Amino acid sequence: MLIILAFIILFHLAAAILLFVATIHNAWWVVSPAGRDVIYVDLWYSCNTTCYPVENSHSVSAAYLQAVQAAIILATILCCVSFFVFMLQLFSIKQGERFIFTAIIQLLASLCAMISVSIYTAENKNFHLSSLREGSYGSSYIVAWVSFPMTLISGLMYLVLRKRK
Repeated sequence: MLIILAFIILFHLAAAILLFVATIHNAWWVVSPAGRDVIYVDLWYSCNTTCYPVENSHSVSAAYLQAVQAAIILATILCCVSFFVFMLQLFSIKQGERFIFTAIIQLLASLCAMISVSIYTAENKNFHLSSLREGSYGSSYIVAWVSFPMTLISGLMYLVLRKRK
């Protein structure tokens, strides 16, 4: 039973780390113009050797970007909260009960991660400058997509899991 518990904890922590990396790292969009430095664009900055805030990120035209920012941050926060709730439930619920509250929070984190990456996929051309539109998805974008099924699987594991001795 301890091995299963350790696996579940490590799986949850891996999902949380992936969400943190996807939120913090600056490679959601990568543009490599001919003869110039590679430009990495994340949800807040465009960086090559110097970082600049994303143009018009505070305007109405960038509402999609703001939704992506909010959803990925909320997914990260919910994933961390669900880990702490799991730890609390581990020591407080009776034997044989399920970790329903933890599962609900983790499934909400999964939903927020999916919403965030889906919006970015559909609308990324609308909030990038015209000079940055001819790029490709970066590593942070891929990590964000990987974190979605990991948080989903983690949430489903908590639904099935019962407390044992």
